[in-house]
Order: sequence, then structure tokens, then C-alpha cells
Amino acid sequence: MENIKIKRSTETPYFPAVLFDAQSGICEISGESYMEETYKFYLPLISWLKEFMENINKPITFNIKLLYLNTSTSKCILDILELLRAYKIQGNKVVINWYYDAEDPDMIDEVEDFEAEAEIDITLKKIQ
Repeated sequence: MENIKIKRSTETPYFPAVLFDAQSGICEISGESYMEETYKFYLPLISWLKEFMENINKPITFNIKLLYLNTSTSKCILDILELLRAYKIQGNKVVINWYYDAEDPDMIDEVEDFEAEAEIDITLKKIQ
């Protein structure tokens, strides 16, 4: 299974960086996410996760380091969290870490909303 690696670019600052590593099971989304047609960006990531869960079947650590996300990104992140919840319910190990800027207390509330909506535990970690 191929890894997904998308670097941030100054030409597209509204697209996040992505690293999904099939060997380690570590998946990370970082930066900002407020592009148009958000689902087109996230659909391959969701498909990759589904394939990983069906074929690789290893523990997943999902790190979210988004400093800003728009409403359509929130929907895509919720879809990912729901996939992870289903994977965990099947008996697989899933760890979700959400890194946030200590100067953005609103993000804590948003993460708690995600946690409640997706019914999955999310560990909050401050970005130093």
C-alpha cells in the first residue's frame, strides 16, 4: 500500500500537509484547511483509510494539527473520526491526538464537539 504525502505550499496555504504512513499506521494532517471543494481533497484520504483498515489491519495513530479549518473540512474530519470509531469498535487500536495552539481556546471546544459527535476519545495536546 502506498503512503500519502502532501507537502504544504506557499502557493496553496489553504491546503493542509498530509502524511499517511501504511508501515507505521501513523496518519497526520497539519496546517490549515479551508479550500474550495474540500471533499475532493479529503476523499482520497478517506479511501486510503478504508483500504488500510481492510487490508493492513494495524493500529492507527491519527494526529490532527490543524490551526484553522472551515465548516466543510469539519464535516470531512468528522467522517474520518467516524471511520476510526468503527475500526476501534472492531477491536483495533486507535489513538487520536489533536494538537492545538494554547492561544486558541476555542479549538478546545471544537475538539470536544468532535469527540461527542463521533463518540470517540480524542487526546488534546498543546502545541509549544
